[in-house]
Amino acid sequence: MKPAPLLVYTVLRLLAFLVPLAILWFFFPIFRELWWLAAIFAALIGMSISMLFLRAPLSDASARIHERRSARPAAEQEDADAEDEALDVESADDVENAESRTDVDVDTTDVVNDTEAPEDTGSTGSAADDARRI
Repeated sequence: MKPAPLLVYTVLRLLAFLVPLAILWFFFPIFRELWWLAAIFAALIGMSISMLFLRAPLSDASARIHERRSARPAAEQEDADAEDEALDVESADDVENAESRTDVDVDTTDVVNDTEAPEDTGSTGSAADDARRI
């Protein structure tokens, strides 16, 4: 039985970090005091090793994840589509209700009483005031 590609890649990535960290820690005494510097160097070395030598395990792990995601049962996809359609219908109803409520509302703040004579202030008013005077 072949091990899971994601598990293989994870273990190899951990080893690519832990082995350089152990080498720096045990063979270079200065890194025992500056443990954070040893961790930074080990991370850089591990990243380099991973980029150079772990392309195949990364590709296998990525392909396996893609296969599992694309092999999702059709029933789950149909259920998700039905939920999306129900939400779309509900939001469309909300929009129609909002539009019908705005059609009923009448704004009476701009109603001009024709019985009052407007004051003649010259051209100091706005263009809308000038249009009402005519």
